[in-house]
Amino acid sequence: MSVPQSDQIELMRRLAQASGEVIRRYYRSELAIDDKADASPVTRADREAEQAMRALIQAVRPQDGIIGEEYGSENEHAEWVWVLDPVDGTKSFTVGRPLFVTLIGLLHRGVPVLGAIHQPITGDFWLGGDELPTTLNGVPVHANAIADLAQARLGTTGPEYLSSGRTAFDALAARCRYPIYGGDGFLYAQVASGWLELVIEEGLKLHDFAALAPVVNAAGGRMTDWQGQALTQTSAGRVLAAANPALHALALPAFQSLPV
Repeated sequence: MSVPQSDQIELMRRLAQASGEVIRRYYRSELAIDDKADASPVTRADREAEQAMRALIQAVRPQDGIIGEEYGSENEHAEWVWVLDPVDGTKSFTVGRPLFVTLIGLLHRGVPVLGAIHQPITGDFWLGGDELPTTLNGVPVHANAIADLAQARLGTTGPEYLSSGRTAFDALAARCRYPIYGGDGFLYAQVASGWLELVIEEGLKLHDFAALAPVVNAAGGRMTDWQGQALTQTSAGRVLAAANPALHALALPAFQSLPV
């Protein structure tokens, strides 16, 4: 059965708690910042938070696989695989801005079926997935019903991260109510809560989107790749998240026509 079980849902909560305890110790501290091979920043908080989550998974569900941003993959072809991004938005974290989140996804045979988005400073915790409607701090939330591009607010982490999609994004932004920038994974939590209508991004890795799609979709939104296909372990990381299927259908064509 692909539907997440109660012990997996409880483990997701425990993972958020364990990683949050680590991250809060380093928030707004004089923390050394290292640059990875792709020039993205990483800190001790990223590494130690992922270590804490991996240790907990190994203790509770040793049969499951793990894919983490900082420490790679183990048993990645298992039936159930946990996908971890301890600090999504490390740049925001390093400047003391609470727009970063911890992302925890669960794959079943390569398909994201459960996700959590945790903001460890505010304590906000979104959880949703297959047959599990999205909640924020235990209270059900829903993406909104706006299906008019002229009323839709459009977000992306930064236009500089869009390469092949920059022209299409700018054209879409001109048709929307207004664009906003910054937020990384937090943008998708905003969609799930009805605070934002569209997010367009590219260049994401599995750990960037595995937790997000279940949360958005279980809130009534729709999140796919730029071809309109459901996201999986092998997706290229060009994503469109919308508050509802009707709005998704309006935004998709400009990106669907881009070369794969």
